[in-house]
Amino acid sequence: MTERNAARAGATGLLKTHKALVLGSAVVAVVLVAALVSLVWTPYPIDVLSVPDRLKGSSLAHPLGTDQFGRDMLSMLMVGARTSIAVALLAVGIGILVGVPLGLVAAARGGWLDEGVMRANDLVFAFPALLSAVMITAILGPGAVNAILAIGIFNIPVFARVARGGALSLKSREFVLAAQVAGKGEIRIIAEHILPNIANLLIVQGTIQFSLGILAEAGLSYVGLGAQPPLASWGRMLNEAQTMMALAPSLALYPGLAIVVTVLGLNLMGDGLRDLLDPRLKRRVA
Repeated sequence: MTERNAARAGATGLLKTHKALVLGSAVVAVVLVAALVSLVWTPYPIDVLSVPDRLKGSSLAHPLGTDQFGRDMLSMLMVGARTSIAVALLAVGIGILVGVPLGLVAAARGGWLDEGVMRANDLVFAFPALLSAVMITAILGPGAVNAILAIGIFNIPVFARVARGGALSLKSREFVLAAQVAGKGEIRIIAEHILPNIANLLIVQGTIQFSLGILAEAGLSYVGLGAQPPLASWGRMLNEAQTMMALAPSLALYPGLAIVVTVLGLNLMGDGLRDLLDPRLKRRVA
């Protein structure tokens, strides 16, 4: 009974002190569940057109109605969530796997290597993220894979800069100097001492880039450079709804709300994680 009360008190304390984290995590969890369920089941197949069912309103058979091709909107939103999450997640993965090692090595070595990495980052940042993604996908061709590459390339300098800044702030700390005196090599110091201490920065930045990745995927799909039919995408659903705004404005409302709610949930979760993981904020609250 005591353990149950302690767990309940801990959950209540987390809800009170980190409302943004709890709310954002709940929203993201709902979207993730919908995306995972769509891997094995959707109310209706999204690649089957049904002209007699086109533009139907909400009903028991179709809770969110149907689009101009007779496809079930709830099924389309579920598969669109899967597409957006997959593209954003893989793009963030590319940024972490390439950018973090680059930033850590640049901070450890310094000199011309550090300067070269930073100037390459500045070159990428000189172009807006969405414009760079549009340019890359226009060259490589439309498709989900190329969208992942385009968004991932922009994520690389973001994570490189965060990793480099965190590593430089720790480079002169006593525990790092003690590891150097003990004879540990650069790779071992990075793996054992620096990377664990900047993990919180990378996690928070990851949630931010995840939300930006969903926006970028929606933007690319909206202009026809993202996921291609028959794969559903929130951005392409918005594009297809443009011509039907007078007859069925809900066709644009549902995917637009899905994008807004998902990005809002990720931003709330990122803010909550920052507050939870940043020791300076913990001391300030205490």
